[in-house]
Amino acid sequence: MPCLAVGAVVATLISAWWIDFAPGTLFGGLEDVVALIERMLPPRMDDPGRIGTLAVETLLMAILGTVLAAVASVPLAFLAARNTTPHPAVHTVARGVITFCRAMPDLLFAVLFVRALGIGILPGVLALALHSIGMLGKLFADAIEETDVGPREAVRSAGAGRLREMINAVVPQSVPAWIGAFVYRIDINLRMSVVLGFVGAGGIGFALQDALRGLIYPRALGIVLVVLVIIAAMEVLAIWVRRMLMSPVGSNPRRERIARTAFSLGVISSTVTALVVLDITPWSLISWVGPCVEVFGRMIPPNFTAVDTELFEAAAQTVAIGVVSTAIGAVLSIPVGILAARNASPHISVYWAARGWILLVRAVPELILAVVFVAALGLGPVAGTCALAIGSIGFLAKLVADAVEEIAPGPLEAARSVGCGWWKTLFAAVIPQAMPSLVGSGLYLLDVNIRTSTVLGIVGAGGIGFLLFESLRTLDFDVAGAIVIVIFVIVYAIERLSGWIRSRLV
Repeated sequence: MPCLAVGAVVATLISAWWIDFAPGTLFGGLEDVVALIERMLPPRMDDPGRIGTLAVETLLMAILGTVLAAVASVPLAFLAARNTTPHPAVHTVARGVITFCRAMPDLLFAVLFVRALGIGILPGVLALALHSIGMLGKLFADAIEETDVGPREAVRSAGAGRLREMINAVVPQSVPAWIGAFVYRIDINLRMSVVLGFVGAGGIGFALQDALRGLIYPRALGIVLVVLVIIAAMEVLAIWVRRMLMSPVGSNPRRERIARTAFSLGVISSTVTALVVLDITPWSLISWVGPCVEVFGRMIPPNFTAVDTELFEAAAQTVAIGVVSTAIGAVLSIPVGILAARNASPHISVYWAARGWILLVRAVPELILAVVFVAALGLGPVAGTCALAIGSIGFLAKLVADAVEEIAPGPLEAARSVGCGWWKTLFAAVIPQAMPSLVGSGLYLLDVNIRTSTVLGIVGAGGIGFLLFESLRTLDFDVAGAIVIVIFVIVYAIERLSGWIRSRLV
């Protein structure tokens, strides 16, 4: 643990030096941020009908993208799970596909699909679906690997074939975890779908970008508030759905059947509604393959010489942005997360205030925060670092709060029974138990932040994203191919490093 702490501090200092980030720069820019916010007030809604329509489109895009990803992830998960894959080579290929989808940012997929299919909603839906496979495929496969072998042996001994064995013995055990991952992914995709409009992939993000480009900041704030309300409402709904569906097995069988039936009908009806409202035909969900293969094929072979050292300098800047923003986010979010844990918060009012703050911060996508900081602080990695740091507070604080609420109550009760106050109980019983989860969550945040920092360049917030979107804008697809490979290597290396550290410490 001490070596990890020292390494984290050293990496943060080096990264801050690399991007010329200093606390004084951040505090010096607070006045500019406040001035920009003042220019946004009061918020206004110039065309409520259009904004409402785009908001509905954004919500339906998130639902449809998640459904498509889930449908594709189920068979892929069976191939990627060690206990159900037909061959080790198939397992390796399936895991590689899942890793690739997870490593590539959704905004990058959206840009490529827009180039192949044109501006519209379909590229956004496909981008959300493809990127979601990276998460759902992994979680689905992990759930399959954790199933009990007993039911499988029982079905097999009755003479059932392999397919019946999977359906009757594996699927029933995996479905609860699949549902939880699916509901959580809709929540994530709703946030993602907001910013897809920045690259012409549909949704309310297009109207937001239009307002920001025209410097009509009150209109932009009005749209952001609409987004915040939608995301907050969806998060509350997601929490309720998870509680309804994730009740202990067998606690109330009739209630479980009703809840799952209602959930299934809701998903089916929402999917049909999305296809109708978004004007997406089943054929279009298949015919996109040809044009996209043609565009993606133009990225091969990759051209590394066109950008030379600039590419690798930008890649280093991307990593530095991720490291510094994660460090700042961790320092600011851990106290908030502890206060937002029901079993550790000093008062119920503090608990609700902390939970409200987390919800507010999480509701604003990092790309929107990056636009605000670029307008206030100017172009460059400092703006991107500030945006990711603020976004990290909401993301990590929620993970911290959940981890603290899951600790064993015994040590807390023992500390309080001997007269320990809140501070002593915190350091004696709460933090020691939660520390492994805090370390794991921090490493996961680093992984997420580096992925996110790869696309902040689209709004001038530094990193390799600027080179990528510039190469796509000028149709230099071979250069874009080289940049995509570098992004994949960075994200994959960070993911493997984080996994190795977690295996040692958590």
